Amino acid sequence: MFFTYLRRELRRRRKAALVVASGLALGIALVIIVSSVSSGMSKAQDKVLESLYGLGTDMTVTKAAAAPGSSSQRPRFEFDAKGDDSEQSSDRVMVQGFQTLSSTTVDKVGKQSGVADAVGGLSLNVLKVDGQFKRGEFKQNGNAGATGQRGPGGEGGTTQPQGEVQGGGASFDVNSYTVYGTDVTKQDLGPLTSSKITKGRTFRATETDAEVAVVDASYAKQKKLAVGKTVTVSGTKYKIVGVSTADSGDAAANLYIPLKQAQTLADAKNKVTTVYVKAADSQQIDSVKSAIQKNISGTTVTTSADLADTVSGSLSTASDLATSVGKWLSIAVLVAAFLVAGLLTSSAVSRRVREFGTLKALGWKSGRVTRQVVGEALVNGLMGGVLGIAVGLAGAYVVTAISPTLTAQLGGSGGGGGMAGGPGGMGGPARQAASKSLDIALTAPVSLSTVLIAVALAVAGGLIAGAFGGWRASRLRPADALRRVE
Repeated sequence: MFFTYLRRELRRRRKAALVVASGLALGIALVIIVSSVSSGMSKAQDKVLESLYGLGTDMTVTKAAAAPGSSSQRPRFEFDAKGDDSEQSSDRVMVQGFQTLSSTTVDKVGKQSGVADAVGGLSLNVLKVDGQFKRGEFKQNGNAGATGQRGPGGEGGTTQPQGEVQGGGASFDVNSYTVYGTDVTKQDLGPLTSSKITKGRTFRATETDAEVAVVDASYAKQKKLAVGKTVTVSGTKYKIVGVSTADSGDAAANLYIPLKQAQTLADAKNKVTTVYVKAADSQQIDSVKSAIQKNISGTTVTTSADLADTVSGSLSTASDLATSVGKWLSIAVLVAAFLVAGLLTSSAVSRRVREFGTLKALGWKSGRVTRQVVGEALVNGLMGGVLGIAVGLAGAYVVTAISPTLTAQLGGSGGGGGMAGGPGGMGGPARQAASKSLDIALTAPVSLSTVLIAVALAVAGGLIAGAFGGWRASRLRPADALRRVE
C-alpha cells in the first residue's frame, strides 16, 4: 500500500517534485564541482612541489647557509696566458644553497621513529669561465731609464723600461649550471625521481663512484649533448649514459652524477646538503618532523606542507577562491535548498489537508501519514541527488576537457633556510627552478568519496524536507477534512 500510494502521489505532483529535486540538485552539483576542482588544484600543487623534491619525499633535512661575513671571498679563477690568442677554461665548483651535513646524518635520520627511508644528496653550482687571451706588443717610449723610484730606506732605485702594451687583452664568457650528486643505490627517493629517463638509462647501483652522468633533456639540447658523449666538469670527463625529462616544470638540476663524484668535485668528502625523507605514515609527518628536530640538532626540517605555503601565482589564487568562496557558496546553496525543499513539502501537505484528514478518518494513524510524507520527500531528495550528481559530473568533465592553464611559482620565505628553494630540494638547491613560473593544466577529478557525499546530502535533504512535511501532517486531525469540504 505504501509504495502504491507513493507512486500515485509522485505522478500526480510531478511539477512540485521536480521543483524540490531541482533545488537539491543545484546544491549537490555545486558541491561536486567545487570538491573536484579543489582536488585538481591540490594535485596541481603536488606536481609543482614534486618538480623540486621528487616523488615520495615527505620532508627534507638541511642546514641553513651561514650568513656571508666580511671574510667571504668571490670565486677565484686562475688562467695562464700561454701565447698569442690562447683559449683557456676554468671551473669553480661550489656547494649550493646550504651548509653541508655529515653523511652520517642520513643514517641518524633513517633511524628516527616513523621514517621509512632517507637518502642524502649534494647540490652543486658550477661557474665555468672561458677566456681568450691575446698577448700584446710592448712598445718603448724613448730610451730605457730609471724610474726614479727607491726601495725601502731610500736606496736601490729600480730600472724599468717605459712604454705600453698595444693590441693585448682578454675576453671572457661566464656560464653556470647545476650538478646534483645522487645516491645511486637509492634512486627511488630524491629530485631525480621527478624526471623520467627518455634516452639511454639511469645509474646502476654499482656505479657509486663511476664517471658517468645523466643530463637533463633541456640542457642537453642547449649544449648539444647526447647519450655516449662526454661532458667535462672541473677537468673530469663524465660519460653521458642517459637523458632525463622533467615530468613538470624545470628539472632539479642540469646534470646528475654519483654522490661520491660530486663530493670529490666540491672537496666535500662524506658531506651532503640535503637529506630526503619518506615517512612510514603520511598521517604522522608532523610527529616525525618533531622527532628529527629534537634528536638531530642544528638542522632545519621542511615538510611538503611548509613548502606549499610558499606557492604563489594564479594556482594559489584559484585555490584560495575554491577553498573559501567556493566552500561557503556551496554551504549557502545547500542550506537554501534544504530550507526551500522543507517549506515546499510543508506547503504541499497543507494543500492536502482534506486528503490526509480523510485518511485519518478511515483509520490511518498519524505515524503512517508521517511515514508516507517522509517517504515522498526522501524520493524527491534521491531524485535531486541523481540529477545533482549528473550535473556535477558534467561540470567536472567540462573543466577537465577545457583544462585551463594556471601558473605557479615557488618563492622562498626564508623560514629557517628551508624555503630558499633550489636544484634538488624542498628547501634544497635549485633557486633557478624555484624562481621560474610553471604552467599547470587544471583538471577536476571526481572521487568515489565525493559521490558518496553527494548521495548522503541527497538523503539528508529528503529527510529534512520530510521532517517539515511530517511535522505538519502529524498535526492534522479528521475534523480538518470536514472544514475543507466545500
